[in-house]
Amino acid sequence: MSDWIGETFTSDVGWAHLTRLVDIGNRMAGSEGERRAAEATVDALSTVGARDARLDEFSLQGWTRGDAEISDNGEQYHTISLPRSPSGSVTGELVDVGHGLPSDFSRDLENKIVLAASDMPEWFNRYVHRREKYYHAVEAGAAAFIYRNHVEGCLPPTGSVGTEDAPVGSIPAVGVSKEVGTRLSRRSDGEPVTVEVDAEIHEATSQNIHADLGPATETEVLLTSHVDAHDIAEGATDNAAGTAMVIEVARALAQREDELDTRVHCIVFGAEEVGLVGSNHDAERRPSENIVAVVNNDGVVRDRTLSCYAHGFDELVTTAERIKDRLSHPIHAPPEMNPHSDHWPYVRQGIPGYHIRSDTGDRGRGWGHTHADTLDKLAVRDLREQAILLTELVIELANNPTRMSRRTHTAIAEQLADENLAEGMQIIGDWPY
Repeated sequence: MSDWIGETFTSDVGWAHLTRLVDIGNRMAGSEGERRAAEATVDALSTVGARDARLDEFSLQGWTRGDAEISDNGEQYHTISLPRSPSGSVTGELVDVGHGLPSDFSRDLENKIVLAASDMPEWFNRYVHRREKYYHAVEAGAAAFIYRNHVEGCLPPTGSVGTEDAPVGSIPAVGVSKEVGTRLSRRSDGEPVTVEVDAEIHEATSQNIHADLGPATETEVLLTSHVDAHDIAEGATDNAAGTAMVIEVARALAQREDELDTRVHCIVFGAEEVGLVGSNHDAERRPSENIVAVVNNDGVVRDRTLSCYAHGFDELVTTAERIKDRLSHPIHAPPEMNPHSDHWPYVRQGIPGYHIRSDTGDRGRGWGHTHADTLDKLAVRDLREQAILLTELVIELANNPTRMSRRTHTAIAEQLADENLAEGMQIIGDWPY
């Protein structure tokens, strides 16, 4: 065992791919940069020894960022549009709804411009996603939505709106920094403000990347990430690091293929940031009965300790704990649901699936979805250590496929309700049951 661990801990393959991705520039879903990143990832998978590396194209609703502006009494505030916001110019009374919890929208918001923060109070028992806040505002009759970052540093947040059935949102949506949002609320809460968004809505094409390792079995473990990123930054933590992890783990697995009893199928998805379009495309076409488990890397390398969200699958919790004990390295395996990444189109079918990310102690995105999502936030040591852990995890899953029991739709729905996630998923159109 020590030879492959030593090689992984000194490997530069994953980090080199990470730097290659962040240097491409704009990797927005459907862009030329996303295409270049996908082609580079195909090359990287082939180079490390995966076979049949290829692209699978699909169409999607394209969106290109234009100018955005908030103004009141002649003053203009720095802002950016949220992806898939419609174009438009609206004026209305500003209402600061604080954290934007569901109860915060139980007031008169008809034709108002809603300002909501990106975080939650410590006492609240779950994460309230951006799109949930947006669609609570839409449901309440708001004319526009302003998303205020809770992270200091003059960093307006991005992140998409829209649903699978209606990819473009219903009302203009913009992001502002904590500092701008605080000033805007102090000066204009209860007063008229104007929100303007200019965006290009068009047809586009994205692509998933596929490659295989191990025996040519029908059963398969899916090792996944997404390659697209928001256009305002390098997308280093979200999610070039996840794709670099797939490359590094694939390199290690290629050296240990004779230990695999079940095929490992690598999928690097496109268009995750605009509604899990790539993973939905694949999940609708892939025979679910052949999937042993999904290991989805989205948010790795941001800190040293891995969190392996297990979505109520007991076998996934115990598998992660075995790896933790075997390699004497901390791993958290929370059993809770975390339905906002590319594992979800599979997990919602009852397929065992992890969401793998770093445990940063932050309930929000940190630097993610801002201009500060850059390579300097990551460390090569964390990439290498986590690649060792995840290589062992994938091999454990591939060699014990019968341990992975499916869950019923009823069981998953009940857990989502118990964890207070059902209401939010229903309002944003993500409720599958």
